[in-house]
Amino acid sequence: MKASDGHEFLDFLLDQLADVPELRAQRMFGGTGLYSADLFFGIVYGDVAYFKVDDINRSDYMRAGMKPFKPAGARPMKMQYYEVPAAVIEDAEEACRWARRALGAAERKAATSTARGK
Repeated sequence: MKASDGHEFLDFLLDQLADVPELRAQRMFGGTGLYSADLFFGIVYGDVAYFKVDDINRSDYMRAGMKPFKPAGARPMKMQYYEVPAAVIEDAEEACRWARRALGAAERKAATSTARGK
């Protein structure tokens, strides 16, 4: 996909992820958050999609040579979201598979956070 204002890319990505249950996009901090119901699993910033990673799925992204999302600003930090390969995004079935794995990472994180809060 060619570079754009992000809207064309976001529309394309949402079409590719149509099989993700209760998919929604919400504008946030100059980008867009991707949710399945209330579970936050992805970030779209410009023409780049990033999905949630943990120890179970991070290696898929690293094997593909993808980099972590680094928000702009005064505090340089890495977040647990990695760039999704373009070839994955181009294939709707594969994009949904990677999104489901990102949802798994988000669910595991939420379960860990809930357990710590008790």
